[in-house]
Amino acid sequence: MQFMIQAGIQAFPRSTPDIEIEALPESTLGIDSSQIPGGNGLIHDTESKSQNDHRYNSFHIDIRKEISSSREAGALPIFLKFVDVEFKVRVRKDSPFNPFKVILSSAASHLRTEHGNYKQILKGINGSIGPGEILALMGPSGSGKTTLLKIVGGRLQENIKGTVTYNGVPYSPALKKRIGFVTQDEVLFPQLTVKETLVFAAFLRLPGTMSKQKKYERVEVILKELGLERCSDTKIGGGFIKGISGGERKRTSIGYEILVDPSLLLLDEPTSGLDSTSANKLLQMLQGLAKAGRTVITTIHQPSSRLFHMFDKVLLISEGYPIYNGKAQESMDYFSSLRFVPEIAMNPAEFLLDLATGQVNDISVPEELFPSPEAIEFETVVKKYLQHKYKSEVEPAVKECQTEVPEWLNLAIQLKKDWSLSWFEQFRILMKRTFKERWRDYFDQLRLIQASGVAVLLGLLWWKSSTKTEAQLRDQMGLLFYICIFWTSSSIFGAVYVFPFEKLYIVKERQGDMYRLSVYYVCSTLCDMAAHLSYPTFFMSILYFMVGFKRTPECFFSTLSAILLIAITSQGAGELFGAAVMSIRKAGMFASLILMLFLLTGGYYIQHIPEFVQWLKYASFLYYGFRLLVKVQYSGDDLYECESPGGCRRLQSSPSFDTVSLEGGLREVWILLAMALAYRFFAYLCLRTKINSYHL
Repeated sequence: MQFMIQAGIQAFPRSTPDIEIEALPESTLGIDSSQIPGGNGLIHDTESKSQNDHRYNSFHIDIRKEISSSREAGALPIFLKFVDVEFKVRVRKDSPFNPFKVILSSAASHLRTEHGNYKQILKGINGSIGPGEILALMGPSGSGKTTLLKIVGGRLQENIKGTVTYNGVPYSPALKKRIGFVTQDEVLFPQLTVKETLVFAAFLRLPGTMSKQKKYERVEVILKELGLERCSDTKIGGGFIKGISGGERKRTSIGYEILVDPSLLLLDEPTSGLDSTSANKLLQMLQGLAKAGRTVITTIHQPSSRLFHMFDKVLLISEGYPIYNGKAQESMDYFSSLRFVPEIAMNPAEFLLDLATGQVNDISVPEELFPSPEAIEFETVVKKYLQHKYKSEVEPAVKECQTEVPEWLNLAIQLKKDWSLSWFEQFRILMKRTFKERWRDYFDQLRLIQASGVAVLLGLLWWKSSTKTEAQLRDQMGLLFYICIFWTSSSIFGAVYVFPFEKLYIVKERQGDMYRLSVYYVCSTLCDMAAHLSYPTFFMSILYFMVGFKRTPECFFSTLSAILLIAITSQGAGELFGAAVMSIRKAGMFASLILMLFLLTGGYYIQHIPEFVQWLKYASFLYYGFRLLVKVQYSGDDLYECESPGGCRRLQSSPSFDTVSLEGGLREVWILLAMALAYRFFAYLCLRTKINSYHL
């Protein structure tokens, strides 16, 4: 087997026989010096060539660099190449809704040109990078750096032209666990400490065959390498929660990704918000990761001179077009050859960004560009000139870069890593993490005061109420309906915001195949259910014996069970509403409207509903919950109005029970159980659909 350099340089034979990939365990997929006599990175042709050839020799894969540490790191070497990458987004104009215009627009959509429907973001980007190197994507804001990073990371896969290959193979789901992606905004649970964050990530992402002790040791190594030992027991924080600093949070995000030894590490603006010292330490750390056999790509806005020279390669983008692609140290020489020379001492990164925006103050430019009369037009001319020079002088050399990756690397990159843990193992770990992250909300002092305060207030208002008269019966039924309202609204609004709030965390962890979505959903539901069951129990323990309900153990536990069933069903409804819209503002508004509809059709305010809208009450779980509470608390054979002239009457004859039969009750129980399961089933389907449609 050979590495073939298509540019006509050399071919290096392997010193060992071919290895069948099926026989390789997962831990041995890294390159070892005993397997390949070369290394990672790019070949630099040092033979006598022209000056331009020497300037662009960084585009050739150098397999002779030493990567003996790759086996220790466990990272499979990835040689990345992207050719003629283009990306466009659909442009939608906001306008008042007009059905007639919508119909016309739909009918004429096939007549519109693609250019009219879409905005081009990337316009023919080329490049390559190998293990052991750091590629910096530079350019002004809006130039397409983050978009390119997401395409390389497999986060964007629609409306893309061109090819992106990993060891000569296009992107596939098998690459998910080999790519680490650090977003610009850290997506970390604020209530967990740094160590807890990494420990839970280690237990969920590292192989199940690795012992607990090894996983803890792995976390300790990461904490030490990233300088996080001092803050390991400090909360991540965020918002109104005090926590670690911005630099520490950024390093924690990187540690979160490198726990599993990703072969390709992508970082979006890792130095934003950091001081120069912290940024320098971060880049030094990335250099160490690259030397361990990883391929590192990062976007960066305006690094210092010191940081700039830490990069192996730079890809400079201007308005979606590349204008430089090559070694960072040779960038100034390239633009000098084009007669763009700084007239004062300048940071190379600042110089490149000025050129990318067309700002040439204190920069000498070619004489042929001077005739442009206006400054704005002149900036455009400068950018067009640089784009033209790139296509004529640099792009051919970039496209000529070809490498034939060994067959075993082609096969290894296509192997999908199976779930490292079983469903129940993931459930056990995620359940613990979910509870640890939310327990402060579950046992909030204010919620406890609210439950006890409302229970005492209701107990005083309905102190030792009775059902001796029709009026007293209506009062007590009002209390039952209020209890339904209180715990229905509490459960719905306690569940409706869960998924919208945790949307970013779910998307991030699912894109890394960290766990099954079903595991997350079950853990979230069960953990929240503990709070939704404990507070009503505490509430009824106070209220029940203050008011005139039946004082028998059977009736107490039946009433409590009915309220808990209502709370569980309401929680499922809240989860469905939240998962359906995945928006904090919309979820609250939607839940309020549905709750209002359920209250009106719950059977207390109005019993005789017109036939054409009667279906609404059958969709309301409040309707069945209230009926169940009434059947538990009252019996049709109970007597009331015994002091009236007409004598005692059966409760069933009361006008309050015209539409309710006080016998039975199992029907309502089964309907509420079916609703609770149905809400959760559709909530899970909505959650899966929404999460799969989002990208970070």
